[in-house]
Amino acid sequence: MPVIQYREALRAAMREEMERDDRVCLIGEEVGGYNGAYRISEGLMDQFGRMRVLDTPIAEEGFTGMALGAAMVGLRPIVEYMTWNFSLVAYDMIINHVAKARYMSNAQFGAPMVLRGPQGGGQQLTAQHSQCVESWYMHCPGLYVVSAATPADAKGLLKSAIRNDNPVIFLEHLGLYNMKGEVPDGPDLLVPIGVADIKRPGQDVTLLTYSKMLYPALEAAKALEADEISVEVIDLRSLRPLDLDTILKSVAKTHRAVVVTEDWQPSGMARELSGLIYQHGFDDLDAPVEEVCGAPVPMPYARNLEQLAIPDVEAIKSAVHRTLARPGELAPLYR
Repeated sequence: MPVIQYREALRAAMREEMERDDRVCLIGEEVGGYNGAYRISEGLMDQFGRMRVLDTPIAEEGFTGMALGAAMVGLRPIVEYMTWNFSLVAYDMIINHVAKARYMSNAQFGAPMVLRGPQGGGQQLTAQHSQCVESWYMHCPGLYVVSAATPADAKGLLKSAIRNDNPVIFLEHLGLYNMKGEVPDGPDLLVPIGVADIKRPGQDVTLLTYSKMLYPALEAAKALEADEISVEVIDLRSLRPLDLDTILKSVAKTHRAVVVTEDWQPSGMARELSGLIYQHGFDDLDAPVEEVCGAPVPMPYARNLEQLAIPDVEAIKSAVHRTLARPGELAPLYR
């Protein structure tokens, strides 16, 4: 099985889908002549031409609206943002138009499009380039929100997103682009939207996470073996729709849950997951759900401060110990 980078997996997914379906096109800043700000679209303009790989000005609301128009008349555009932070310029277009096109047209028009790009901290890109946006977009009906942690999932999930008839927010963590992993070759790899993956089975605690936080979660789970603690690690992959059945089955088995996100805690993904577990699995819990989240600050530039703002292995291990050792204590407001 070929071993390729996460960025190469994304490129393979787009290339295969553009070869399979001539309605698929790519739109964004520097996706053509420059081959993408992070080289994701390298070679695609040479293969498919300027009519299917469109370079745009720095005008996120404009080219998002252009892609929506293309989707409404039958194309299946992929929009690449240089960073999801820049998508905020197009927030009105995404929330008020992309998400609502099918509903407000009484299904006369759909919006089969993928909006993708990098987010997240750890690269010293400062406060305006390191935010995690999943909570802002998954709040809105009409949008699917997904995030892959491995190269294989990145390829399979992006191919499913391109084939989906709904607008899909596809979140890539900037810190994963260089990561290598085994990816099945060929056009048949599809990871279904709405299905979580148990990356590590366990018996004592359920650890819920996604995207780059999967790796400190797995490292913590391995380290906790020394304390004879068996941790089940679930990679959500799809945040909306959410695979609640897999989450609740795991919690019913372990009776404890820890949620790990890089997202801020207030009104964030961790709070959403905790609320769902309390609502649907309260009787299975033997301890409060622990939340390990990004610090509630703008992301610092200084390397040492940036590392303190992002959850690490020790923070996850401490949360697991808390949920096992002190079941009657309230979870802390912040990490």
